[in-house]
Formats: sequence, structure tokens, C-alpha cells
Amino acid sequence: MFVGIDLGTSALKAVLVDGDQQVKGSHTHPLRVSSPHPGWNEQAPEDWWTALLAAMDALAASCPREMAAVKGIGLSGQQHGAVLLGRDGNVLRPCILWNDVRAAAQCATFEHRFAQSRQICGNMAMPGFTAPKLIWVAQNEPDIFVATRHVLLPKAWLRYRMTGEMIEDMSDASGSLWLDVGNRCWSDGALAATDLTRDAMPALVEGTARAGVLDAGLARRWGMTTRPVLAGSAGDNAAGAVGLGAVRAGSSFLSLGTSGVAWVTTDRFRPHPQGGIHAFCHAVPDMWHQMGVTLSAASSLAWWARTTGMGEAALLAELPDRITRPSPVIFLPYLSGERTPHNDGDIRGVFAGLSHGTTRADMTQAVLEGVAFSFRDVVDVLADAGSVLHEADVIGGGSGSRTWVSILASVTGLSLHRLAHGEQGGAFGAARLARIAVTGEAVGAVCLPQQRKETLHPDADLAGAYASALARYRALYPCIRSAMTVRTA
Repeated sequence: MFVGIDLGTSALKAVLVDGDQQVKGSHTHPLRVSSPHPGWNEQAPEDWWTALLAAMDALAASCPREMAAVKGIGLSGQQHGAVLLGRDGNVLRPCILWNDVRAAAQCATFEHRFAQSRQICGNMAMPGFTAPKLIWVAQNEPDIFVATRHVLLPKAWLRYRMTGEMIEDMSDASGSLWLDVGNRCWSDGALAATDLTRDAMPALVEGTARAGVLDAGLARRWGMTTRPVLAGSAGDNAAGAVGLGAVRAGSSFLSLGTSGVAWVTTDRFRPHPQGGIHAFCHAVPDMWHQMGVTLSAASSLAWWARTTGMGEAALLAELPDRITRPSPVIFLPYLSGERTPHNDGDIRGVFAGLSHGTTRADMTQAVLEGVAFSFRDVVDVLADAGSVLHEADVIGGGSGSRTWVSILASVTGLSLHRLAHGEQGGAFGAARLARIAVTGEAVGAVCLPQQRKETLHPDADLAGAYASALARYRALYPCIRSAMTVRTA
């Protein structure tokens, strides 16, 4: 038996997976985000630990026989977060999250200090990444920066609590802007740009490697007969790829999660930082990937549901079974700024085209379409980077909506595959990595593709209408950017 733990932004999920790769139990514990200022997003790491204990306790209570047989644990985690630890290992401040945009100005500082950053780190400096956050802390919270002895990403901090060891995998480390992504090691130049050294960094391993052993007291608490091995594991998107079997060059998927991701697996380091494309290490050895990110995907629908006071399912139920025309309303889903292709932490969302005849259903459809348009932007920039997509699997909570996936297919022009277990995501991939770490099996033998339950093709009747709507969507960004500049001048 193997456990996969996925530390997301809105929840922590733990799953139990047996030798036949069947999920035998799962538990999810919610998490909350604190936003002390507009554009700031933080979480207390101790809340992650409380959620992990609750999820694992629940599995131990509901599946005691299976938990007793656990041999390995894998971790999947939200990327880029900065957990700062003092000399005694205590957390010095709340974790600054991946969707926090306070460090926008510090991105230019980082790239000025380390002129080779885009070539070596494979990415344009963006406020969501970890390195600019440390420059922000040094400039705005100097006492905390001086006290900082170690910097861990979110899942590495969970591993530290579980094992007492500071270890990180290549995929998650890629999102820090401190990794030499092509050579899969820390970059001294990147660290120096933030006044840090390798002494502050965890040890690096591949996601399939052994990386610590569970604390004996925790093993007893959860009824485990032996102390399970922890795998090097993966950042959330790489773990999702492992769960999908996207471990071969050319494998692709779209993730309709809190944020949105378009992913392509590559067999070499292929940086293309212009346009906001990320080039990261994969969680499996000798593989990399290209990825574009839209910051507010399923979270856009969640925001709209909160605003209307309705549940997401109720909002979706107001839409027709088949979309026959685009909404007359355009929605820009920039609720937390945008990453690909704009790298703009200050831009914010907007509804355009409202009239006295606008209905709630029009606006709900606009939200779904706006997220789809943002994915189209990402897919087009990936094509510029040499990764032309024709089809992709779809995962994440939003993939549960057939209507949304249908819109996404028509807007992007891709044939999209809905999966039988499309919402297992990172936790399942983490369990696969745990198995490899324990057994030493080949990656391809364990990371098999998921079963597809349905393929949705682009609707040819909507192609022209969506092309016009996409043009209007893209025309709005510079207008809103200009208007916001005037407002904040």
C-alpha cells in the first residue's frame, strides 16, 4: 500500500493506493487563504500540518488494515511558496503563496542581479516565484530575512515535519528560480542574487528517489507496521502528470484546477521564457516539461459562485446542455493578475458587454469562456515555443463539467479527453512516486495512462463565433491595462 498526499491551496488530500493502483480510501481537509492586502496571499504552514494530521488520522480510522501495510508515502505540493525557517527550525512568518503578486518590482531586481537567470533557470522572473519573494522580505521585513536560515517550499516543509529532513525534488525546485534546470542542481548565481547560499537550501533528489523515513511516532499514530519511506515526490503539476502517465515526450494535459495549466512533457531542457512559458524539470529522471499558467481557472467560477450566493453546480445547471453561441458578455479572469502570457501581477478581472438584458446565465457562461480564452493564450504561446498541441487530457475540478470542457475544446481547437478519474490529480501521482521509490520499478511500468471516458472535439459551428469573441477578449487587455495605469498613477 502507498499513500499520496497533495497539499493544494484550498485543500489537502490524502489517498491510499494498493498494488493494483486502485484507490482504497481518501480524505480531504479544507484550507483557507489569508489576503492581508490586495494581491497578497498567505497561509500558515501549521494549518497544513493540522490538515495533514486530520487527513491521515481519517484514513487510519476508516482503513486501518490498509494503513498498517503502507510502505511508501509521496507528496505533491503547491509550488513557489516561501516557508522561512529560523535557526531552530521554527517558521518565521506565514508562507507567501504562488498567487501572491507583491514581489513584482523585485523580479526586475533579481534579473538585474543575475543576468543569466532566464537561460539557466529557464523562466522569466515572475512575482509568484520564490526568489523574488525573498528579495521582498529582505527589503520590507529585514529582521525576518536576517533570521532566516532555511527556505523550504510547501511540501518540503511537510516532509521536514514528517521526517526531520530537508529534501526537495527537481520539479518543485524548478519553480523557485534558484535551480539550474538543465543541470538539475542549485545555481549559485541565482542564490547570490537573493543573498542566499546553498546552505539555506534543502538537498536535491529526483522525484522517484528515496527521501527520508517517516517519524516513528507518526507511524505508530497511524497504525503502520513499518516506518514508510518517503519519495522525493513532485510539485503539484508534475505529480498530476505522473498520475496521468504523462512521462513520455509529447504527452500533454490541461489542468482546470484553482489555477489553469497547459503542460507538455519534453525529453530535454527547452527554455522559452518569452511569453511566460515555464521550462521545468519533470519529477522523473532525465525528463523536463514546458508549461503555461493562467492564475485563476476554476477559482474564477468559485469566485462567481460566492458573489452570486449560489453553488457552482446550480450556476452550471442554468446553462443549456449544448452551447450554440458565445455569451454576449466577455470576462477577463485576471482575479489574481495573470502569468502566461502577460506576466502582469497588477491586472485585474472585468466583465464587459453588460446590458439590461444580461442574465446570470450569460455571465456564468462568460466566466467559463473567459477561462477558456486564457487557456487559448497559453496554447498559442506553447506553439510559439515549439510545442504544438492537437489533443490533451483534462484534469482538475473543472474537468467534472462537461459543458466547460466542451467550451474549452471549441475555444482552443483541441480534442480534449475527459478521464474516468480526472479529479485524483496530484495525490495519485504522488502515490505512484512512492511506489517507485520503494520498489525500484521502471517509471513506464508504473506511470500508465489513465482511462479516458469521453473525448470532446471542437464544435465547427462555433469556430467563427469564438474566433470573433477571442479577438474581443484579447483587445480588452491593453484597454484595461491602460485604464488601471491611469487609476493608480
